[in-house]
Amino acid sequence: MINLKINDQHVNVPEGTTVLNAAKELGINIPTLCNHKDLCVAGNCRVCVVEQKGARTLIAACAMPASEGMEIYTNSLKVRNARKHIVELLLSEHKSDCTKCYKNQKCELQRLANEYSFGEEVFLDLTEEVKYKIDRSSPSFIKDDSKCIRCQRCVRTCSQLQQVSAIAVANKGSHQKISSFHDRPMSHVVCTNCGQCVNRCPTGALVEKTYIDLVWDAIYDSDKHVVVQTAPAVRVALGEDLGYDPGERVTGKMVTALKQLGFDSVLDTDFTADLTIMEEGTELLTRLKKALVDGDKEISLPMFTSCSPGWIKFIEHKYPKLLNNLSTCKSPQQMFGALSKTYFAQKRNIDPSKIVSVSIMPCTAKKYEADRPEMRSSGYKDVDYVLTTRELAVMVKQAGIDFRNLEETKYDSVMGDSTGAAVIFGATGGVMEAALRTAYEIVTGREVPFKNLNIAPVRGMDGVKEATVKIEGTTEDWNFLEGAELKVAIAHGLVNANKIARAVAEGKASYHFIEIMACPGGCIGGGGQPIPTNMEIRQKRMEAIYSEDENLPLRKSHENPEVIAIYNDFLTKPNSHKSHELLHTHYVERESY
Repeated sequence: MINLKINDQHVNVPEGTTVLNAAKELGINIPTLCNHKDLCVAGNCRVCVVEQKGARTLIAACAMPASEGMEIYTNSLKVRNARKHIVELLLSEHKSDCTKCYKNQKCELQRLANEYSFGEEVFLDLTEEVKYKIDRSSPSFIKDDSKCIRCQRCVRTCSQLQQVSAIAVANKGSHQKISSFHDRPMSHVVCTNCGQCVNRCPTGALVEKTYIDLVWDAIYDSDKHVVVQTAPAVRVALGEDLGYDPGERVTGKMVTALKQLGFDSVLDTDFTADLTIMEEGTELLTRLKKALVDGDKEISLPMFTSCSPGWIKFIEHKYPKLLNNLSTCKSPQQMFGALSKTYFAQKRNIDPSKIVSVSIMPCTAKKYEADRPEMRSSGYKDVDYVLTTRELAVMVKQAGIDFRNLEETKYDSVMGDSTGAAVIFGATGGVMEAALRTAYEIVTGREVPFKNLNIAPVRGMDGVKEATVKIEGTTEDWNFLEGAELKVAIAHGLVNANKIARAVAEGKASYHFIEIMACPGGCIGGGGQPIPTNMEIRQKRMEAIYSEDENLPLRKSHENPEVIAIYNDFLTKPNSHKSHELLHTHYVERESY
């Protein structure tokens, strides 16, 4: 343990603790821009400078380990002047259209400017001297160099958390910038559109590409029937942008708000999450049968899940030889889009050309996914517009809705019912748990042998999780699996996905089924979720997801009455010809640089 004084207050911290974190122990806030709980120490911005007694220069609190007997001052005149000048220097190179910026009032630089940089300008405004560019090529986000402060959070996120390295620091000195490979547009590099960089950018340099105005136009068009679907992770995070604490479920209020916004049908992505389990589970069991009974050597095992569009684009770039290992199932979002303009249109007697399909997602990669040419199996663009959780919060505020005082209502019928198995899709391990609940019961006729259906080995925040489920007492159709051990793995965050994918590619992994989610924590930590998003907040959202599951009357996908009905009325059975036309797809190899 280390003993030191901060602002003349004694504090005792473990060896290796930074001055920044030691100050937090005393409730002293030291401002910073480059520091983030999910990332390694960088010390780039220098906003966190503090004065150490006896030292000649100021030190960066985020990068300096506390040492025995150290005396630190965080608010001396020297510190305040330095901090003020650092902020002013950043502002001198920062395009100051704050009132029009998407991050207005949520920008960390703006907040520091309000606190430290008031009064007359000290430094010249250099923004007019630089020819900045705005990259709008990606369907998922916008990169605006004029607002970049070169803190490099985005670079560290892309390389450390996601191991993609789509962006890096280029040039030096006044010419330094955050650039892609050969300064190519973001739509033409190895970017997975996961939006984790957007979630960690302290300014408006990286923001999601918003489709709010287009959605409003569709709502106002009386000739259109606007259908909205909401992903499972949205209901446990939306409240954070509307005055609630992290981890509070707002499902019923969210449905009411969507109806008040003017959406004609408010439905649930969870319905097609249940449908995904039926399709994906059947596909897995079929692959196992062909491999183990028929001896078909062309069958690719292990099978990877295909719900995460960031993961899909990652494997297309990095591991194209494993594309046959991907489930052919579309994501729940895209299944919903295809069915909204076929099954739903038929059931409601609506001309599918009049339907506008909108989805509310925790994910910026979903915007890219909706634009893929493969996603038009309904005869139209299956999902017209994708909004993030943050964008929905903006719409609620624009409409002047008093969210906290709303009554709770239920989703509309036809593609609005779901089970607890669908809700847990929002957390890492949730797809695997939902699949096991159904697949085990199909094979054995009994529930999975875990207390209260909670499959603990696949839960939690470990980067890579493994589990083995022994199959005992099979039904007649599945007796070839009697006594078999189904080996599964779960990974979240592309750095962990890369570990598993490499092991499979090198023949060092012996799994049957693998769930991959591109974002840390799964969809609860998606690139479109409220900011900030860090480990503590992801944990609270995950707990809320499992709480919702346990409070629902149905917790297994195959028990969803609307899923049973769609097979009886429209799809006939899982993996049928009709299912493959609408709910399954293929993926393509992409360049690796």
